[in-house]
Amino acid sequence: MQLFSPSSSSAKPSFPLFSHSQNPKKPSFKSLPPFKTRLFLSLPPCTATNSPSVPVLDQETDRQAPPEPDKDTFKKVLVVRRPVMDVASEEEEDDDRNDGVSKPSGIDAGLEKFAKKMPIFEPERGDFSGGGAQEKPLPVNLDLALYKARVLARKFRYDEAERILEKCIYYWPEDGRSYVALGKILSKQSKKAEARAVYERGSQATQGENPYIWQCWAVLENKMGNIRRARELFDAATVADKRHIAAWHGWAVLELKQGNVKKARHLLAKGLKFCGGNEYVYQTLALLEAKANRYEQARYLFRQATKCNPKSCASWLAWAQLEVQQENNRAARLLFEKAVQASPKNRFAWHVWGVFEANIGNVDLGRKLLKIGHALNPRDPVLLQSLALLEYKHSTANLSRVLFRRASELDPRHQPVWIAWGWMEWKEGNISTARELYQRALSIDTTTESAARCLQAWGVLEQRAGNLSAARRLFRSSLNINSQSYVTWMTWAALEEDQGNSVRAEEIRNLYFQQRTEVVDDASWVMGILDVIDPALDSIKRLLNLDQDLINKAKEPLKDAEANENGDDIRNGSGFNLDAFIKDALSLDPSKLDVSMENSGNLSPKRVKSPRMWKSQGRNAMTLPRLSI
Repeated sequence: MQLFSPSSSSAKPSFPLFSHSQNPKKPSFKSLPPFKTRLFLSLPPCTATNSPSVPVLDQETDRQAPPEPDKDTFKKVLVVRRPVMDVASEEEEDDDRNDGVSKPSGIDAGLEKFAKKMPIFEPERGDFSGGGAQEKPLPVNLDLALYKARVLARKFRYDEAERILEKCIYYWPEDGRSYVALGKILSKQSKKAEARAVYERGSQATQGENPYIWQCWAVLENKMGNIRRARELFDAATVADKRHIAAWHGWAVLELKQGNVKKARHLLAKGLKFCGGNEYVYQTLALLEAKANRYEQARYLFRQATKCNPKSCASWLAWAQLEVQQENNRAARLLFEKAVQASPKNRFAWHVWGVFEANIGNVDLGRKLLKIGHALNPRDPVLLQSLALLEYKHSTANLSRVLFRRASELDPRHQPVWIAWGWMEWKEGNISTARELYQRALSIDTTTESAARCLQAWGVLEQRAGNLSAARRLFRSSLNINSQSYVTWMTWAALEEDQGNSVRAEEIRNLYFQQRTEVVDDASWVMGILDVIDPALDSIKRLLNLDQDLINKAKEPLKDAEANENGDDIRNGSGFNLDAFIKDALSLDPSKLDVSMENSGNLSPKRVKSPRMWKSQGRNAMTLPRLSI
């Protein structure tokens, strides 16, 4: 569509609608105003014999448009920019070029006069606030907005983060990072339907080419129990980008939970093939080997994981837990030290190390490690939960209650805190309080493994209290959630055995062995995966000397720990100075950890709606949740 006005740079009698004489950008017809607005811009063609014909987008509008619209109408409808033109010089050039040609008619002259005063149309960009015209922000604003949303989410200011991400999606709908961040924030708030809608919208906006959206969507469906749908989405992620290692690893973890070990190994091998070495893939393979009692192969794979990323705290921790299971305490302590050095503020590292030291009798060191982790992560309820259990075992129940209450205030939807608190109250003889705490845990979610453990613990409580029918109901409900729990099956069988129902107890044991998932792992597969991991090894040497090489390589990082004859003494372990480390690397004063604990109690809890609790009809009446049995 064109307007009939001479241009300062050429002799043509018209200029484009969406361009400027100094702006070479092409007109964008996608940004045209609505149909009613275009009525004022449609003008009749020139009648001069030598005037070039001008294409019109909608010829019917020529008959409907007024000959001379008012200027105020354009000001109300359009955002305008007035160009600088030298009209006199253009008219002289037209007269020189059109010598001998009849001058335009009166109508054309009026149109030319109108076109000289006609401003150039500039498209308007919408805004959430309903403001005026606004151009698309620069791409750097997207990175800044995503960072701000991430910071707000860490502070649990989810509403503000959501508004920022919605604005990012509006301005940059083709960028998948906004959808991923928004979906994760909604998932943290248990808004799973909204998160699913965001991922679906993102996959459509990116035309299915963003593997991160597919992978996050698959993880969400897996958490919701839609295993088949999750497999399809993981497959879509690998199709979008076969080098997306998170999709291969997430899919393999899903298959492991379903008992498909061979399928999981196949997926992990594909991840190594397409993406190269990755610490998470090596770590998962090592855990598989450890589960199959092939510990030297597991150590070799853990070594590969730490080689890929020496700063991978998760790999060091997983390796340390393997040594804990093998009762190699000196090696485990050395690996825990490497874990906290790799990631000094990692809450899992301090938590697992603290629990380890407390379990082997180093209570003071375990308490100190948990306090360090809490000082670095004051909003983490798990550290307070473990510290509360430690204080209950080695100190007083009142101090434990204070820590449990503080942990429940930090995250009211963390089920293990309520379960552990209920267990402590049961041990103290407060049966009614324990029931209320178990009910509070189940009111959060009745489909998780934590809920299954809560039902099993509650069943034991009712069994000891003499409520056998309630105990049976709770055991059955727990098995409806997790049918693979050996402890729950055997506890139920022991209940029937104590009541003299030997036949029923035997039936329960047989049911467990009949329905359990038997995981058969093929040891020969290790050779195949090592071909992928280290293809440079000669095949004959690998076949002949594999076991000895694995043993030698796995023991290399443990030489320092094994060299010390007095490894039971912590101070003589590896020379790691904990106090100096937290003072230099973390700016923490070891003598003021208790003060940090007291100050952390003033933090505001998470802004979440408190879950409803089942109300008891009587103060001492016991009310069980309504579960499908």
